[in-house]
Amino acid sequence: MTKVRRRRAPRLDEREFHRWLRRHLPAGRSGLLPLGDDAAALPWAGRKVLLLSSDALIEGTHFLPATPPRALGEAAANVNLSDIAAKGGTPRALLVDLLLPPTTSIGWGIAVVEGIESAAARWGAHVVGGDTKPSRTPAVVVTVVGVADREHLAPRSGARPRDLLVVTGPVGRGGASALPLRRGRLTEEELRSLVDVHPRVREGPILARYAHAMIDTSDGIADAAHLLAEASGMRLTIDAAAIPITPRLHGRLRGARQELDVAFYGGDYELLAALPPKRLAIARRRLARLGCPLTVVGVVAAGRGAHLQIGGRTSALPRAGWRPFG
Repeated sequence: MTKVRRRRAPRLDEREFHRWLRRHLPAGRSGLLPLGDDAAALPWAGRKVLLLSSDALIEGTHFLPATPPRALGEAAANVNLSDIAAKGGTPRALLVDLLLPPTTSIGWGIAVVEGIESAAARWGAHVVGGDTKPSRTPAVVVTVVGVADREHLAPRSGARPRDLLVVTGPVGRGGASALPLRRGRLTEEELRSLVDVHPRVREGPILARYAHAMIDTSDGIADAAHLLAEASGMRLTIDAAAIPITPRLHGRLRGARQELDVAFYGGDYELLAALPPKRLAIARRRLARLGCPLTVVGVVAAGRGAHLQIGGRTSALPRAGWRPFG
């Protein structure tokens, strides 16, 4: 009897799944922002729109069991606040879902929520509701509602030829924080560093006024460049020599190439934007008042794909960055 072999279904790929969603869900064709952008946008009042973003942090994938719960809560809020900032929005309210094993102490849950509230209150937003459910693996899910100007949403699809690519801060902070994972056991300070997220909440609404397109670098600047290039149908070229590598990586790795690989790891939560050259000076001045640098790292041109220039040679930008499904 002939044995029939069953074909394995392809593994889930986040980016491919997002492409399917854009093709098949009505919001992917008619929304104010492309489905899969940093946040969703809904009409509200006049020029104002409501922004919605939701993200989850899961033990074993995004944080370790020994992570201080308050620091975890702050991170769960901040990763969502970063998405709101990437669309030029201001946060207004948060919903929190805690998925926890029944053996979890109430003190742990309280500390997580206190961390979320503390991070949100810094920007005038507050936790207004949510849910709790039993789960084998601890997870913290946060949804943020924000407000933005409809005329300044800076969608990922907005990059244009001759735009400059700019980034708001150092590249590689997330990769530097992850280096101790190679060693194994981490100190409490290193555990906090892994979930230390600083969203550009004040900078986002300012930069969105001048940018054609914008994205946060939660999964790394290389991944962000690929997403901008694909959404905009443009060719993006990043100059390796112009990337502001965090000083935390200097001298810790063997050679510039390894340093670049770690810099592309993800977890930076800066903003990468496509900016018309004539708006660079004013954007820099406005952000400088907040103590935020704005570094030109590349250019946009007609064409396709994301590319990396190293020493005068240009090649495809590596498909580097955080991948939740491997």
